[in-house]
Amino acid sequence: MSDSIIIIPTYNEKENIEKIIRAIYGLEKSFHILVIDDGSPDGTAKIVHNLIDTEFKDRLFILERSGKLGLGTAYIKGFKWALEHNYDYIFEMDADFSHDPNDVPRLYAACHDEGYDVAIGSRYVSGVNVVNWPIGRVLMSYFASKYVRFVTGFKVHDTTAGFKCYKRRVLETIELDKIRFKGYAFQIEMKFTAYKIGFKIKEVPVIFVNRREGVSKMNGGIFGEAFFGVMRLRLDGWIRKYPALPKT
Repeated sequence: MSDSIIIIPTYNEKENIEKIIRAIYGLEKSFHILVIDDGSPDGTAKIVHNLIDTEFKDRLFILERSGKLGLGTAYIKGFKWALEHNYDYIFEMDADFSHDPNDVPRLYAACHDEGYDVAIGSRYVSGVNVVNWPIGRVLMSYFASKYVRFVTGFKVHDTTAGFKCYKRRVLETIELDKIRFKGYAFQIEMKFTAYKIGFKIKEVPVIFVNRREGVSKMNGGIFGEAFFGVMRLRLDGWIRKYPALPKT
């Protein structure tokens, strides 16, 4: 039994899913994986089921959903599953190798060894560490994080990062059913909520590499949700009563 599980949401990732699973299982430390597939018509789920049946029965798991229901709802479902199955460290990670599996132990160490509650794989804490992105997307992502910092007063550099490790107690404390956003803004809302509760957050510098295979799921609506969602978060920060920081 591993103390850690990596949640990987998928939609049409047949080119990447087996490779990312094998890369994670090639790490020195043992991690379990939970794939949450939103009805991929390309057979992503079938590939995962085959790996479960033939090689990884006790450490690879899959939850299937009917259709694209949003990144945020996928992670919420995964968080609840991970808590029910008693994992102590719960990760978010993309399937497309934009997040380097070799950085997973560094995020784990920040929480397990250094005592942080949330570790963020940060593209912007030490400059701009992005490879093969169009310059327009780099600027949009970078200034989106700057915008969040400006509006909310939240000091994290990479507020939209989707590569993270949470200690169990963070996800137990955050009222997951009250998380409202589904796209980019979901990532901001989770970090901002953890910050408002008082959890210790560390940004671990990583290099983000644009996907080599498959199709990006980014669209303008995701950025629109983030833009207006940040204003709502700022208002929440003034009037909402957040859960108390649990005693250690």
